[in-house]
Amino acid sequence: MKKKVGPLMIFEYILLFILAALFIFPMLWMIVSAMKSNAEVYTNLSSFKAFLPSLNPVNWFKTYQEVIERFSIWTYLLNSIFYGITFAGGSIIVNSLAGFAFAKINFTGKKVIFGFLLALLIIPMETVLIPQFTIVNTLGLVNSRIAVILPAMASAFNIYLFRNFFIAIPEEIIESAKIDGASIVKIFFSIMLPMSKPAVATVGVLSFIGSWNDYIWPLMVLTDKSKFSMQVAITTINTTQPVYINQVMAVLTISTIPLIIIYVVAQKYILQGLGGSGTGIK
Repeated sequence: MKKKVGPLMIFEYILLFILAALFIFPMLWMIVSAMKSNAEVYTNLSSFKAFLPSLNPVNWFKTYQEVIERFSIWTYLLNSIFYGITFAGGSIIVNSLAGFAFAKINFTGKKVIFGFLLALLIIPMETVLIPQFTIVNTLGLVNSRIAVILPAMASAFNIYLFRNFFIAIPEEIIESAKIDGASIVKIFFSIMLPMSKPAVATVGVLSFIGSWNDYIWPLMVLTDKSKFSMQVAITTINTTQPVYINQVMAVLTISTIPLIIIYVVAQKYILQGLGGSGTGIK
């Protein structure tokens, strides 16, 4: 049966279109600005031509060639990919183990510890940056890649998400595995994780995106430019004279494309993971 298009539905679509435009227009301007010469970027800003690329196709990829020649873009890009993949993998292991412990293992003070863990969700991460940096500095990890990856692997939200998925797995399955002689480690890796694929995918993707977008923490712990991520490198590029706005927009576009690809590929799993975080497996 076809839905009737009423005034309320039309109003909803109008609001959704306006909301989408607010997000799309800046990104569209960023992309087309990278496809123009520096002089053309500031022309026709008050008309729709500001959202059109250069009329000369030669300029469409020339900016990218120039910025790659001026800066070590490939190094920064590979650094971000390395940080993102390593951080995502570590987050899945660390948070799933903690979630498994809270869901299926009985130990003294579990409810109290989990209550404190949930309380961490309301604490802004910025408040712990200085103590976190002090610890990393004391351990002698400043200006190392591990200092970028290690401190934020454990996440209260990700532990909570994994716990809810693991709770939904029937105890009978675990008991059957124990009767067959499976160890707790084998139960975790052979049963729990495979049955929680939406949670694994969600934590992996969100961790990768979080690592890719992280700016403050890598800036605090890194001084060697060869270890900079894309987000930190963008600041360097934006302050290196002479500054060309089209080159800045080209770097921002390069930084954005991997995130768009990852989200498009994994959006189904993200929705399944977040949608099932309160009720268990989807």
